Amino acid sequence: MNTEYHIRGFYSPEDRNQLHITPIQGDASTRSYYRVSGPDGSAIACCDPLLREANPDDYPFLIVYDLMRGHNLPVPEVLAVNAGEGLLLIEDCGTVQLQDIVSGEKQYSAPEIYREVIDTLARIQSITGNPDRLPFRLSFDREKLMFEFDFFIEHALLGYFKADFDRSKAGELRREFETITEILVQPKHFVLNHRDFHSRNIMIHKGKPVIIDFQDARMGLPQYDAVSLIRDSYVVLDPALGNELKTRHFMTLQGRDAMTMSLDEYLYLFDLMAFQRNVKALGTFCYQTAALGKTQYETSIPPTLAYLSDYIESRMELKKAGVLLQSLLEKTGPR
Repeated sequence: MNTEYHIRGFYSPEDRNQLHITPIQGDASTRSYYRVSGPDGSAIACCDPLLREANPDDYPFLIVYDLMRGHNLPVPEVLAVNAGEGLLLIEDCGTVQLQDIVSGEKQYSAPEIYREVIDTLARIQSITGNPDRLPFRLSFDREKLMFEFDFFIEHALLGYFKADFDRSKAGELRREFETITEILVQPKHFVLNHRDFHSRNIMIHKGKPVIIDFQDARMGLPQYDAVSLIRDSYVVLDPALGNELKTRHFMTLQGRDAMTMSLDEYLYLFDLMAFQRNVKALGTFCYQTAALGKTQYETSIPPTLAYLSDYIESRMELKKAGVLLQSLLEKTGPR
């Protein structure tokens, strides 16, 4: 029996033959998605092999979903679960992503929507919980951040960009990454992060932002998610709006007693975190393009590379890494 058969099983016998099930493009993961249209509207079916292997009570998506819903955050409603087949039926929040607003006919509304999204982020990052339970027991610790840096070295520098990077410099660069990581691992400042808080994971439904793809939430610096939104690989924001959003994020968290650093420290760590986050994204885009043949991710490589020079010029801690990455920083278009 195939996936479509089990999706129909969510519905009553009289509705099953009237359903239209259409695959839709998902994210860079093992999950697959379908839009299910029927007499009473539409929903999204998600097929996740990890759900088949897990007890639903230990399944990260449902754990974080319950947490978000419990704090009245805007996430799609889970309508039904078939754990045995790895299936979820989720509220359909349409096809308009935040990135579409920035470049579409309603781009005039983008700044106000971004302000609302930043306020939503501050609400997420104000959530606290048991440090022994998901998602609070996970963090952007040294192991996680270095895994992301190493992934970049392997799949971007020694993979996609291998013709342009002197592999003998990889060890020296990794030592620079270790130094940056030491600065970024500050548990006293850690808050809950969505982890992929960018414009493709924020739907605009009935004029309001709705957050999706939150199952990988973990603790880390508040700048991690702010970077994902403000220094997005898919949308390049006006610098004035970006600066406004940084200040708004800082002030809103401070007002919620969730910010324990000064504004200068916030901005300093924002740049270092942005460097790490964009390097991590480059590793993913290069891997998806070169190793998996998903060339749609290649168009995101140049704008992500373009961000790096800003951080390197602003922060002395990044200067040496910048020298070692100089051959990449000169790239301006897809290969």
